[in-house]
Amino acid sequence: MTKDIKIIQKNILSWYAKHGRNLPRRQITDPYAIHVSEVMLQQTQVDRVIPYFHQRMKDFPDYATLAQASKTDLLKHRSGLGFNSRALRLQECAKVVTKNVGANTIRLSLPKDRLELQKLPGIGPYTSAAIMSFAWNVSVPVIDTNIRRVLIFLFKLPETISAKALEAFAETVIPKGKSRDRHNALMDQWALLLTARKTKIKSLSKQSKFEGSDRQVRGWTLKQLVKHWELNIKDIEKEFPQKDVKKIVKDLQKESLIVMKKNRIVIA
Repeated sequence: MTKDIKIIQKNILSWYAKHGRNLPRRQITDPYAIHVSEVMLQQTQVDRVIPYFHQRMKDFPDYATLAQASKTDLLKHRSGLGFNSRALRLQECAKVVTKNVGANTIRLSLPKDRLELQKLPGIGPYTSAAIMSFAWNVSVPVIDTNIRRVLIFLFKLPETISAKALEAFAETVIPKGKSRDRHNALMDQWALLLTARKTKIKSLSKQSKFEGSDRQVRGWTLKQLVKHWELNIKDIEKEFPQKDVKKIVKDLQKESLIVMKKNRIVIA
């Protein structure tokens, strides 16, 4: 088995060296840029993220500028990607990171410890692993639903393997000093070669449809607010007559995205 693993690992890296995608984030190792891209990539296709990523890095090049950005500017950048609350959590993280830290050391201020990273707003197990691997090349397993499928297929693991057991196995087969390249290779292999259709391996979860969903109502509402600043709830109900708009608006208010003023709402 050890010999087979070494052959598989060699093949993964050789394939990546020849066929790996030339994505913008692969040219950088800045933890901030990696953090931003990971938040943008959550449940969003790579091709859609690229122009947003370039614009975000141009306008908010580090944690310091992001921490000082207005909520309207943040939502403008996120408009079209959805999951706007993640952009706000990213800013909350920036505020914590830059607190009492000099401007010259901002980019070095993320802790290089996975558990410490997870204490920051919006950084969970996956994002912390991604930052460790892609920014600092640390041998931490980065596992999303697609890498899970590739690992199961390549190493002939049971589909019933638990998340904990899969992570433990994945950590043992990361080539020394090759964590960044190895995980980029696995991501490309699911995108280009080992798709769900080809491998017949089912995902653990499936994202719900966007059309007609609460996410569509939320996204449309915030997009209108960015354009017009103020919006009447009746306008939202007219646009989405089948949805419980009042409940969705209340949820947006709970997340501190908007403020209600009678039947009108504005960005918080």
